[in-house]
Amino acid sequence: MILPRFFKNLGPISLKKIKTNISCETINLKASQEFLNLVGIDNQEDNTLTFIVDGDTNLNKIPKNRTIICSKKISKQLSESQKTIIVPNVHFAVAKLSNIFFREFNNEDISSFKKAIIGNNSNISNKANLLEGVVIGDNVTIREGAVINYNCVIGNNCYIDANSVISNSVIGDNVSIGRNVSIGQPGFGFAINENQHERIFHTGCVIIHSNASIGSSCTIDRGSFSNTSIGKNTYLDNLCHIAHNVKIGNNSIFAAMVGIAGSAKVGDNVMAGGQVGIAGHITIGNNVKIAAKSGVFKDIENDQSVMGNPAISQFKFIKNYKKTYG
Repeated sequence: MILPRFFKNLGPISLKKIKTNISCETINLKASQEFLNLVGIDNQEDNTLTFIVDGDTNLNKIPKNRTIICSKKISKQLSESQKTIIVPNVHFAVAKLSNIFFREFNNEDISSFKKAIIGNNSNISNKANLLEGVVIGDNVTIREGAVINYNCVIGNNCYIDANSVISNSVIGDNVSIGRNVSIGQPGFGFAINENQHERIFHTGCVIIHSNASIGSSCTIDRGSFSNTSIGKNTYLDNLCHIAHNVKIGNNSIFAAMVGIAGSAKVGDNVMAGGQVGIAGHITIGNNVKIAAKSGVFKDIENDQSVMGNPAISQFKFIKNYKKTYG
């Protein structure tokens, strides 16, 4: 899938400029080196910067024509020929560089975008706001007060209720979005700094696949260096929050006030009760059931039913409960 552009890439960025903005040492890099982009480890673009944090297991995934930002500890685990930028704090360096490589579109950029395209038989309120570059499919309804920001794509037969704001998003066919929903805003990603935290420029988007349903007052953050995605026929109840880089599979159901932290991966046919909290950077398998108010802090394998805080096997939880409370 070729995605629309939602931000301005300012590359190429010279190694000299990088060195003036972050404290670093380099290995196997020429002084004249330039980088076209700053990307996540799974991105396969050539002549780009990527990064690895301590504890990451992706050391064997690094393409050859890439330069790695990492700690001195990680650098010792890489091949001698690896192009490397060693920094004292990877999170801070990446946050700082993200705001050098990217910026939001300005008025001059926006003036070059085409006017919004609206498909056949669509019902767009005259109080809705469709910005430049937007593409709307056939038979779409958009209610009053809704905002569809630059270059978003909305598929056929979609319904977007009043006062929802959609940015940096590609939405499939037959998707229903409730009122007061916010989709595609930057996630809660930043490097902690004693004097002033450094926000990460989020270059990902939100992809919502066909037949999904998003309840009222949900928020779905766009990805930082990858995309946030909601699978086919997956339903979110009201007041759910999906953080940046989260991947949710198909045919899953989440009751009201579920929160999923950044970079969690959730499989197909998952059911979560109200107020479930799912920690970041964990994987939940297929056909998993999570009882209401559970706190999930570690991976869950396929076909499991869990409950409690921290969440454990449903059968173990009930057994312990009976033993404690009779």
